[in-house]
Amino acid sequence: MTPPDTDLKAWIGRSETVRDQVTAAPVAALTATLDHPAAPVPPGTPLPPLWHWLYFLPMHRQSDIGPDGHARRGGFLPPVPLPRRMWAGSQFEFHAPVRVGDAIERTSTIADVTSKRGRSGALVFVKVRHDLRCNGAAQPALMEWHDIVYREAQGPDDPVPPPQAAASDAAWTRRVVPDDVLLFRYSALTFNGHRIHYDRRYVTEVEGYPGLIVHGPLIATLLLDLLRRQHRDVQVAGFSFKAVRPTFDLHPFHVHGTPSADGKTVRLWASDHEGWLTMDATATLR
Repeated sequence: MTPPDTDLKAWIGRSETVRDQVTAAPVAALTATLDHPAAPVPPGTPLPPLWHWLYFLPMHRQSDIGPDGHARRGGFLPPVPLPRRMWAGSQFEFHAPVRVGDAIERTSTIADVTSKRGRSGALVFVKVRHDLRCNGAAQPALMEWHDIVYREAQGPDDPVPPPQAAASDAAWTRRVVPDDVLLFRYSALTFNGHRIHYDRRYVTEVEGYPGLIVHGPLIATLLLDLLRRQHRDVQVAGFSFKAVRPTFDLHPFHVHGTPSADGKTVRLWASDHEGWLTMDATATLR
């Protein structure tokens, strides 16, 4: 059972502010993880879109970590008692570059909390807005709306949504092998302790999935990385993605992209080894 919706909505408007410094080492590490050649990362180097996730890492005490590897419920996020938590998607506005050497500040605000019942039981959706500012600037360099969904643990006989066939008209496609090392390195870079990404016994025996789950933010990063591989100096003004279906480490998957006819947007998506759509995204170009 979830608390009454009015109790959870009391968290709307709560905010917290954290600060960090954009250093070069995480940029070099993610460059290697995504299989790009090593390159100097001098002060002033702009971060590629979504690489701000390498900063403001969650530094919870070990005693505050719950059984799934996330921080225990409560604190900034509402104390939703449902056991499963997933990153459902995000929307971004990129207003100014974030550069190596910048002093950065992120203000996070609970924008909305909604409860409902789906085919698999109770669901709670939490939307968090993040405003990232650089070097004391009044206006955000980056705005992000982060969609989190909490749900009940699924049983073997619970209904699952039907799969969607991925589009077959990609202009660009890249094959990705999500081995244990890739998932470990991304978890380490983002200090993500969620056990579904690295603990095979936990994810199969406790959460009931067939294999390790590839991070949604990693897939989103790979989608924009595909765009950068095609157009190195591309300027992204906006980006949104929605997770459609879990991607497991059992098989390679693919990231795809197709620019619009007017060149103003690019549709990006990911598909699993069976051709099912796993993530749908759109990049708006400056």
